[in-house]
Amino acid sequence: MEKMYHIGLDASHGARYAILPGDPGRVPAIAARLEEPRFLAQNREYTSHLGRIAGEPVLVMSTGMGGPSTAIGVEELWQTGVRTFIRVGTCGGMAERVMGGDLVVAQASVRMEGTSREYVDLEYPACADWEVTDALLRAARETGAKTHVGVVQSKDSFYGQHDPARMPAGAELMRKWDQWIAAGCLASEMESAALFIVASVLGARAGCVLSVCWNQERKKRGLSDPQCLDPAKAIDAAVAAVKALILQEKGAARA
Repeated sequence: MEKMYHIGLDASHGARYAILPGDPGRVPAIAARLEEPRFLAQNREYTSHLGRIAGEPVLVMSTGMGGPSTAIGVEELWQTGVRTFIRVGTCGGMAERVMGGDLVVAQASVRMEGTSREYVDLEYPACADWEVTDALLRAARETGAKTHVGVVQSKDSFYGQHDPARMPAGAELMRKWDQWIAAGCLASEMESAALFIVASVLGARAGCVLSVCWNQERKKRGLSDPQCLDPAKAIDAAVAAVKALILQEKGAARA
């Protein structure tokens, strides 16, 4: 097949699993945790490396920030044969108990973004795959980090969240933010809703593990707000979850 226009990959990588950070700079660090890692391609926000986990080829590819580039990356990876997608990234805490350095495994995502709406109406939920979520939750707990599992919020505007008062739509942004918190939303990020919806439409599996950087709600209330900008434990959880899923699949094939 010809190489995909945006990601610069064809089906020759042979991988059915992909780990998806947003930041291209994190790709080499994640790939270094795999066996036989090697650079594959770089185009736009998409940097990709290939390695092996439990003998299986696994891709690590950045998606950039936000839903549109995530959707394009997933669509094109799917065309090259990938069927299981795990996002590993960062988030800001929303629930008071979620603190910097914690991990959040996203079970579902609030679709407060635009990309997923061009796939299916808002009544359809953005949900992670159950088996992938279970593997991520087990792996996240093994890192020793305090781990939460539940609903996160996906947005399109970083500064719409952090400085809503100066936005013409600020009143609506703040009303919805408080609504999500009241309903139990754990954290805010920018990619999982698009990932979950695109994967669902394609018939693929997807999951998401996030490292919490900080919690602006705790800061707002005068509570301690530790910061953690190192996603190493989330990366460890993603790699371990992929290994568990591969071994599970191999065990089922032998049975």
